[in-house]
Amino acid sequence: MRTKGALLWEFDRPWSVEEIEIGDPRKHEVKIQVEAAGMCHSDHHLVTGGIPMAGFPVLGGHEGAGIVVEIGEGVEDLAVGDHVVLSFIPSCGKCPSCQAGLRNLCDLGALLLAGTSVTDGSFRVRAKGQNVFPMTLLGTFAPYMVVHESSVVKIDPSIPFEVACLVGCGVTTGYGSATRIADVRPGEDVAVIGAGGVGISALQGAVNAGARYVFVVDPVPWKREQALKFGATHAYATVEEATAAAAEITAGGMAKKVIVTVGEVHGEDVDAWMGITAKAGTCVLTAMGSLTDNKATLNLAMLTLLQKNLQGAIFGGGNPHYDIPHLLSVYKAGKLNLDDMVTRRYRLEQINEGYRDMLEGKNIRGVIRFTDEDR
Repeated sequence: MRTKGALLWEFDRPWSVEEIEIGDPRKHEVKIQVEAAGMCHSDHHLVTGGIPMAGFPVLGGHEGAGIVVEIGEGVEDLAVGDHVVLSFIPSCGKCPSCQAGLRNLCDLGALLLAGTSVTDGSFRVRAKGQNVFPMTLLGTFAPYMVVHESSVVKIDPSIPFEVACLVGCGVTTGYGSATRIADVRPGEDVAVIGAGGVGISALQGAVNAGARYVFVVDPVPWKREQALKFGATHAYATVEEATAAAAEITAGGMAKKVIVTVGEVHGEDVDAWMGITAKAGTCVLTAMGSLTDNKATLNLAMLTLLQKNLQGAIFGGGNPHYDIPHLLSVYKAGKLNLDDMVTRRYRLEQINEGYRDMLEGKNIRGVIRFTDEDR
């Protein structure tokens, strides 16, 4: 079928909305009519080259929600008409990682940047006669997609698509970074570095886990105001300000758990994040750095002497097929605020405007809402 999609043809160029061709679902694949797509910072890393796909053109987008419109051979747990969220990490449930309980590290994830289908290694999207590389095997910046069933999670149809799409990446990643990876316990003090979609989700996870003080750091005044509305007890413009304040407020105890959710990790900032981390505390790096950046500034003596932990995190350490519907049930129960995380809605043709707004700190999360004109 022919439809539209937001493509990237080379680094450091705007997204180009143009005609694409989507193939039919094959064995264990489904076709999704995408209703809403979240505009995550990770897709901007495609533009800068921080996350390089295996080739160009790239079809962006890895947060999405929609409706199943066609199923391929062998698909048993999904049916036409099901409302679904796309998980940016596939989860087969059968590989050694999944069997070990690490479904966020499913072995199929090795193919995330390859652009070829899990089923048979072929391409499902073409543009101008060329194969297209969809972001994390998805490509939610198009109103239709064909994807392997391991990336599709059935959800409650009463959940609005605009908020459902957020749990495909940002919300699950941030919330789980607090509740699973950092394992925030009641009464612990927490620092969240960065108040975008992932950071606000980490903040809500820390609050729901019973944190005493939650220090949020973000250079944008509006985002600091939003963080306080979402439950932060303190908000600061810089890590240095937060570190000095946390030392006073906690009587030198600092933050037992620190969750880093900035737009892009730079190695020279790691030591400052460790500086606000308590003795025997954990600093969780949830944000992405460039794949070419392999240098970090870190006081190794203090890491040892104060027995601190520096921990990486992907998808909040969660199980997509459990955590996505679970978090949406928490939202439906009124315990997780997703509605106010959606700052602005955009048409597909406004994608470059949406990313400008993100880079200027105007959005917690922008969402593309597809219309009939996009299809």
